[in-house]
Amino acid sequence: MAISLQKGQRVDLTKGNSGLSQIMIGLGWDPVEQKKGGLFGGLLGGGKAAEIDCDASVLMLDENNKLVSNKNLIYFGNLRSSCGSVWHTGDNLTGDGDGDDEEIIAVLSQIPANIHKLLFVVNIYDCVRRKQDFGMIENAYIRVVNSSNNQELIKYNLTENYGGKTALMVGEIYRHGSEWKFGAIGEGTQDTSLGEIIKKF
Repeated sequence: MAISLQKGQRVDLTKGNSGLSQIMIGLGWDPVEQKKGGLFGGLLGGGKAAEIDCDASVLMLDENNKLVSNKNLIYFGNLRSSCGSVWHTGDNLTGDGDGDDEEIIAVLSQIPANIHKLLFVVNIYDCVRRKQDFGMIENAYIRVVNSSNNQELIKYNLTENYGGKTALMVGEIYRHGSEWKFGAIGEGTQDTSLGEIIKKF
C-alpha cells in the first residue's frame, strides 16, 4: 500500500525498501471544466476544460540548497541531467487524460555525492499571456513508484486552493545520511516562469 501524505509530512523512502535504486516520480493534474452559463449551456451539457500547459521540472540542489549548474535543471528543454541519473520522459501540453501527465525517472544510486536534494516544481507555461493560474487546475498530485516492481510507494494529493498561484513547489527527495527521504511541500508561488523559480536557487 502506498503511503498517502499530507502537506509538510516527511517519510523515509529507502528504509523498508532495501535495494531501492530507480524510482519514477509521476506528476498529474486536470484542467477544471468551465461551466457554461444560461439555458443553452444547461441543455448542451458541461463546458470544455481550458487547455493549460503545466510543466514539471526538477532542480538538483547541493547541500546549501543551490543550483550549481543549469545542467542540474531537468525540464522539457533539458530532458536529462549531465550525470545521466535523472531524466524527464517528455512534455504534456494539455493535462488531458488519466494517470500521470509528466514523469521523471531518478536512479538514486547514481546521483552524484554533491547533490543532496531533488526539488520537484510545476509551473504554467505562458501563464501571464494566457491569464491562467493553478485555481484552474484540480486533482494535482505527485507519486513515487519503485521502478523495479512498479509498486507505488508514496502519493501526495495537493488539495489546497492555489488560485492566483502560477507555480508550485510540489515535493522533494533528499539525502538523510545514507538514506533518501521524501517531503511533501505543496507551496504555491507567483513565479511566472521556470526562470523566475531558479533565481531563488
